[in-house]
Amino acid sequence: MFTGIVEELGTVVEVTPVGSDSADAIRLTIHGPDVTSDASPGDSIAVNGVCLTVTELADGRFSADVMKETLDRSNLGALTVGSPVNLERALKVSSRLGGHIVQGHVDGTGVVTERVPGTDWETVTFSLPARLSRYVVEKGSIAVDGVSLTVAACTDSSFTVSLIPTTLQATTLGFATVGTKVNIEVDTLAKYVERLLGDRVGGIR
Repeated sequence: MFTGIVEELGTVVEVTPVGSDSADAIRLTIHGPDVTSDASPGDSIAVNGVCLTVTELADGRFSADVMKETLDRSNLGALTVGSPVNLERALKVSSRLGGHIVQGHVDGTGVVTERVPGTDWETVTFSLPARLSRYVVEKGSIAVDGVSLTVAACTDSSFTVSLIPTTLQATTLGFATVGTKVNIEVDTLAKYVERLLGDRVGGIR
């Protein structure tokens, strides 16, 4: 479980195919001295909003295996050596919930479609898969590449957020250009409500 408050901007230092087909699985090695400072093998670290399990640790780096399901549903398969990534350690029970409840289970991907600079912030619009639009509401929470954000506006095919200077400086969203693919995780509470109500509100079981 995570909060969507990015702790560190890490760097991919190695991408290794696992097995005979790199489309099936890869091993990522990432430099992140802050998130590895108290980590152990088996711990969870979110990489661009994807919950990964630490398999190895050394010299401020950690390795994690990424399976085909994750490669198909996220942007991790596009990472190369040198790629910057958003990193967050799993939430401690005693910690403040500064963002919102983020599982690290990506629901789909979108792309940056527009960036509009402001005086001290920037407005960014992302495409949204149609199947996820019902979970996104104005002033609701959404995680983009692991960053907890508030939806400023939304349609059936897009949503817009405003990025403050800290987010622009401390996460990959600060330099994501138009066309950049991003991971999207909608508010998990909305999905549970839909499941519980089922056909009574026209939901999908």
